Amino acid sequence: MDRLRITRARIAVSLLFLTNGAIFSNLLPRLPEIKDMYNLSNALYGFALIAFPIGGVVAGPLPAPILRRFGTARVAVVGSILLATAVFVAGSVPLVAVFWIGLFVAGMLDALVDTAQNAQGLRVQRLAGTSIINSMHALWSVGAVIGGLMGTAAAAMNLPLPWHFLISGVIFAAVAAFAMRWAVPDDHAEHAATQAENAPLDTAGMPKLPRSAGVAALALLPIAVVAMSGVLMEDVGSNWSAVYLRDALGAPVGMVGLGYVSLVGAQFVGRLLGDRLIDALGAVLVTRIGGVLIFVGLGAVALAPTPWVALAGFALAGFGCATMVPNAYAAADRAPGLKPGTGLTLVSWCMRIVFVLSPPLIGLFADAAGLRTALFVFPLMGLFAFLFAGALQVRARR
Repeated sequence: MDRLRITRARIAVSLLFLTNGAIFSNLLPRLPEIKDMYNLSNALYGFALIAFPIGGVVAGPLPAPILRRFGTARVAVVGSILLATAVFVAGSVPLVAVFWIGLFVAGMLDALVDTAQNAQGLRVQRLAGTSIINSMHALWSVGAVIGGLMGTAAAAMNLPLPWHFLISGVIFAAVAAFAMRWAVPDDHAEHAATQAENAPLDTAGMPKLPRSAGVAALALLPIAVVAMSGVLMEDVGSNWSAVYLRDALGAPVGMVGLGYVSLVGAQFVGRLLGDRLIDALGAVLVTRIGGVLIFVGLGAVALAPTPWVALAGFALAGFGCATMVPNAYAAADRAPGLKPGTGLTLVSWCMRIVFVLSPPLIGLFADAAGLRTALFVFPLMGLFAFLFAGALQVRARR
């Protein structure tokens, strides 16, 4: 494939990542308003938020066969348009049941879109012949920053929720539709060859016999732990940063959305540098350094005396988690013994299970001991990332 086609394909998939980051992030700075509108306690707020990850868990086994049937690009584009519609419904209809159902449907669609765009991105990476997946995830962070800033501005201007989500939904649905024209078709034969190249070797340097699908899936668990450690930083930023800045630290309304923006903004910088850092230091060392930064950053957030200290802690954690999810996805996609899309689907499913458990547990803990105390759970994810980073190691070949 010529270089122009590869460049266009890279732009297309990067736009899909940007769109996915922006659509849902528009909702996040308005969550304190929605929490107040329904008069929810921290615990009930946490239980309401799990509708999104529950939708992702329910959709868990669906992405792999759907991607093989309809293609990664088509699923990513159509799913993005439907995701924008679901967010509009969730944020615009003033009924808590509709809010929950809208988030549930959005979670199902996000599971499809997330797996599809990563599969498409890894396809383009194989065509390019160099690591570019972190830079694609950097565009997700750009989209998340754009969405967070749009939501913060809309909240500061008291823009009605329906108008806010209609405008943002139309804009990013159009961007996703434009990306379709430059996407590349899937090649399952090439994917199988990549899996064979990364199959483990025996002591004589020969490929081992194929493992059963169940054993191959279990081998993904350490990779999933790294992905979950990284993605939970996005969870604390999206679900709790605005509430924490307002309720625990007394931040003004125009500042409460900046916790999430600080986290994903630093995450963007980390992902922009991520491919070069990994080429120089290796995925394992970069992940372990990231684990230390998460531990320090989220510890600073939980101990912060002022909003500005918390913003610095969110930024440090965002930089630390930057490469964890994209590199876990890349490792899962290379895992031998699984059909195309299966490794990505399983790792994504594990992350969404954690998303289901996190909000209500943190909400219950926050009601019992205070939100500041509850946030001390999150620095531990840095420790888990440090311990399981070795799962990202690519085996040497003879």
